[in-house]
Amino acid sequence: MLKPEHLRTLREVVRLGSFAAAANRLGYTSSAVSQQMAALERETGVRLFDRFAHSVLPTSAAEVLARQAETVLADIERMVATVQAVHRNSEPQIRLGLFPSFTGVLADVMRRMEPEDRAGIRLSVAESSQLIARLGSGGEMDAAVVYQVGNTGLSWPSVLNRRWIAEDRYRLVLPRLWPDLSPYRAEQLVDLPWIMHHPASSDATLFEALFAHWSLHPRVVCHSDDFKITLSLIGAGVGAALIPDLALRGHGEDVVVVDVPWLNISRSIFTLVHPDRETARLQWLLDELTV
Repeated sequence: MLKPEHLRTLREVVRLGSFAAAANRLGYTSSAVSQQMAALERETGVRLFDRFAHSVLPTSAAEVLARQAETVLADIERMVATVQAVHRNSEPQIRLGLFPSFTGVLADVMRRMEPEDRAGIRLSVAESSQLIARLGSGGEMDAAVVYQVGNTGLSWPSVLNRRWIAEDRYRLVLPRLWPDLSPYRAEQLVDLPWIMHHPASSDATLFEALFAHWSLHPRVVCHSDDFKITLSLIGAGVGAALIPDLALRGHGEDVVVVDVPWLNISRSIFTLVHPDRETARLQWLLDELTV
């Protein structure tokens, strides 16, 4: 049976006109090319080259075989590509949901993956409550990375397995163009303009309780649930805000991030997985996402 590697070598010898040139093109030695062509002549029972002291000349049979080899090799390449595509499509997929500010963590993990490990991952980015609605035995996702602020605003079916990942601490973020307010005592923050989450959201409920505890009555100048928008408004000097660490990744130089011990609040990040969807591959990915 003819070997595809011999046909590839023949094609290059005929195209380039010498064993040495073909060897250089394919990464072989001239001796290896000569041996392959001799083996091909034995397999076909046909003389393919007229050999001279310092050169070789393809016969008419070699030229015909080289042209036919183009078709055969193209068919083999298509066959291999088709089989690989079927294999990729038959591999179990991981359908993972995550909330927006966790995408940076996932991106870091995926950069470290081999291409074949990334191939079967399908992602959906949405708020935690939306992700939970798409979990379950009949749902479109296998697992979701969600967050909860305190004990407010989030519930999920008891059948889902919950696994803690991290606590995401909130920081005080101020415009850099404001005067220095250190040491950032509670009374210094009373009259500041604030950018707050929309009322009745879980974040807003927690912040209201926090400010009430310290007898603060923030002057709200803007409502925003989008941390990227909030950061841009802070940088423009619109107001201060409380923003979690994950949403502060890569923040601009126009804001100041302050760790204020008495503002000791965080959101809990965890995964929710339906037990029917747990696989070793999914478990591996979730292990990698622990921050």
